Amino acid sequence: MAALQQRTIDLLRGHQDAVLAQWAGQLAAQGQDGRIGARELENQTREFWRLFQAALSTAGAGGVGGNEWQEIRQFLEQLSRDRVLKGFSSSETASFLFSLKRPLFELIQNTFTDDAKTLGEQLWVISELIDDLGLHSVKAFQKTREEVIQRQQEEMLELSTPVVKLWEGVLALPMIGTLDSQRTQVVMESLLQRIVETGSEIAIIDITGVPTVDTLVAQHLLKTVTAIRLMGADAIISGVRPQIAQTIVHLGLDLQGIVTKANLADALALALKRTGQVVTKAAY
Repeated sequence: MAALQQRTIDLLRGHQDAVLAQWAGQLAAQGQDGRIGARELENQTREFWRLFQAALSTAGAGGVGGNEWQEIRQFLEQLSRDRVLKGFSSSETASFLFSLKRPLFELIQNTFTDDAKTLGEQLWVISELIDDLGLHSVKAFQKTREEVIQRQQEEMLELSTPVVKLWEGVLALPMIGTLDSQRTQVVMESLLQRIVETGSEIAIIDITGVPTVDTLVAQHLLKTVTAIRLMGADAIISGVRPQIAQTIVHLGLDLQGIVTKANLADALALALKRTGQVVTKAAY
């Protein structure tokens, strides 16, 4: 990529206030819905312009991937992360840079009106620079959004698999929905941690809310039970409805001697019996 002429760099530096004012006007016209304050936006435009000028003064023809553009890339990455958290879209984020094109183009056009070749070359260089920086900001935006979505999914998984202390030494894990590999990992980590924290002897896995049990689901259950046993605790699976029992038989699944119960109440009664506790009805 060709480099900007020194004359163009000096031109941009000499008309800084005019460019920033027109750029701010472009951004204001787009509207930000109160998600970002005017002062914050002004600070961002001025900081970008400062970094942009510094990079132009030392940059060669290698594009925005060089070391001289590192600070401005980091600035755009931080700006993109901020936009994600504020609820901006990728196009709204990219417009922060693309709205700078018009004031830059107009300034260069007004200066090089008598030299069509130089005008075309300098416009092309500026356009490529802004496009590449805009693409970098969009990539950073998408990466941050994916991280946020993944974190939200993990938090939802944790919320959907609460480990409940039913009794002294007895934990229960009510499962609701489909049991896949990712959720199994979250379940095991959460349950094993609670076993360590409480010193529980028995963990009840209640699958009343699991719609279907196939080979894959059974394998995930077996992994969880194996992990529980390795921690020195026993496991009971409750909520085995007639339909699920028939499915397990038809699939030929071997639950390897795992104790199962039809409902959580029966599982709790067994757990209490195993821990040497008896619940009696009070006499009035």
